[in-house]
Amino acid sequence: MSAGARVFSWPLRVYWEDTDAGGIVFYANYLKFFERSRTEWLRSLGIEQQRLRESTGGIFVVAETSIRYHRSARLDDELIVTASLVEAGRASMIISQQVLLKTERMNPHKSLSDEQFSDGPPLGKLVPSGGSVVREATSVGALLCEGSIRIGWVDAASLQPRRIPASILDSLKTDTATT
Repeated sequence: MSAGARVFSWPLRVYWEDTDAGGIVFYANYLKFFERSRTEWLRSLGIEQQRLRESTGGIFVVAETSIRYHRSARLDDELIVTASLVEAGRASMIISQQVLLKTERMNPHKSLSDEQFSDGPPLGKLVPSGGSVVREATSVGALLCEGSIRIGWVDAASLQPRRIPASILDSLKTDTATT
């Protein structure tokens, strides 16, 4: 299976715990941001990791990472963290990820296009508008960090590599087919 999946997006705010003494996101915390986005991406496909462990005895583990830092995120920044399948094999998959700065407010009556973000929680906040509630959209700004993460499927007890269950691969195929 190869690329073509939708780009999943997950909003995140930078807290004190994410930063160093200068209010800049500590470099290793981008890996935590990536992990949260990957977990929520899998959850959006109906793949809940704890349930998988209980039913199959297997878990995903990070096998390899490659990260490039472009700009720093700072305390209180609102971020968008993405995840997109690049490749799925028998025992591992490669996911492309980015951290983007969420920026300027746009017209509250204009929503983000499906081409920009086709999955994940809606961006922006709910605001009153003429007797109804609409989602105030935001635009996405600078690329802060990008990476490629390989996750492998292993037996939870022995940590020996195993084949990814067919149900997971089927969910991934369905996700790539909807683009």
